[in-house]
Amino acid sequence: MKKSKLIRVGVIGLGRGQTYARGAGGACGMELVALCDHWADKLKAGKAAYPGVALYTDYAKFLEHDMDAVVLANYFHEHAPFAVKALEAGLHVMSETSACATLAQGVALAEAVEKSGRTYMIAENYCFFNTNQEMRRLYQAGEIGEMRLAECEYIHPDPIAARLARAWGRGHWRNLCPSTYYCTHALGPILYITEARPEYVNAHSIAYAADETQDNPVRQGDPGFTMLCRMNTGASVIVNGLLLRGHGNWYRIHGSRGLMENLRTGDRGMLRVAHDKFDMKAGEVSETIYRPEFPNHAELAAKAGHGGGDFFTNTMFAESIRTGKPPLLDVYRALDMSLAGIQGWRSALDKGNAKEIPDFRKKRVRDLYRNDTWSPFPTEKGPGEAPASIQGVRKVSARDLAAAKAVWRKQGYKGG
Repeated sequence: MKKSKLIRVGVIGLGRGQTYARGAGGACGMELVALCDHWADKLKAGKAAYPGVALYTDYAKFLEHDMDAVVLANYFHEHAPFAVKALEAGLHVMSETSACATLAQGVALAEAVEKSGRTYMIAENYCFFNTNQEMRRLYQAGEIGEMRLAECEYIHPDPIAARLARAWGRGHWRNLCPSTYYCTHALGPILYITEARPEYVNAHSIAYAADETQDNPVRQGDPGFTMLCRMNTGASVIVNGLLLRGHGNWYRIHGSRGLMENLRTGDRGMLRVAHDKFDMKAGEVSETIYRPEFPNHAELAAKAGHGGGDFFTNTMFAESIRTGKPPLLDVYRALDMSLAGIQGWRSALDKGNAKEIPDFRKKRVRDLYRNDTWSPFPTEKGPGEAPASIQGVRKVSARDLAAAKAVWRKQGYKGG
């Protein structure tokens, strides 16, 4: 691709954002031109890794740089406010999950995208695993009929040192995030495959047990959750997560005439498609298990992180900007999967009672929630709002806090 046609992109957040910075090359139709992080030490490392790229600690100055688009890999609960500022500056935006931390932020984000006319895409990379791209192809072709029931999970345990190293400071978003909020790696691919949207959610959170001594001792959020989403098609989707033992990413869809799933054990890059013999069509077999290829750029995708997803998020974002065609993972689908987590937490705190997931495609619906700032995060949290755990505030011992601070110091964080 000629340099003149490359999308000039800036990345904010040089933790997770390193992946997007490395991937913003000609193969994806991008050119990395600017980096932003409030940690000067990270910018020094960025200067060495990306010579010639402009560096900023001030986000407002960063937005003034001569570029076309920004990738937001900053803190989880800051994505929507940063996205709105970028859109108001005339820039296209790709945002890490989640799209917003409150319903009011979701309203502001939807309206900023509509007003700007710019491309917005959520970087939900789990949608682009080889199996999930193949399931979308099969589903859209009618292979298993209409979804009736789906199950999905994102479960990612880590050693305590790794968790502490990612979450420096008691006020870090990872230490204050309710379990259901991080649901998009599980739910997102189901929305991508079927294009259905969740309308209601019932949720339960799984609290820490006394014997779970290997988990982050300063984390306030619960380690697990399960949600049941009622979809606009009448189907049900069971969503499981988050930090429980037994790493797994699994997606299973029961349709009106068959099912498909990636294998839950062994090689999870294998896909299983099954039909009952009594309603098989001519030429179909009762069960097929195979490894699907990526639809394109297989070699480049195989080298990228998150099962190839990190390559395809960049590629599809750049392609959407060039063509002017909204991405499948547009602001409305981003909000569908993100609001499910927020409303799921409301449900968990209300003993699992159903909560509506508002459709912010509709202005009359947005008007009901534009002042809804209910939040577990200190930057938005009001008195008595949203604890991060169904057990309330967890006490942190002096010993555990000292051990955590020792890890944080190694990361360059000197706070408490």
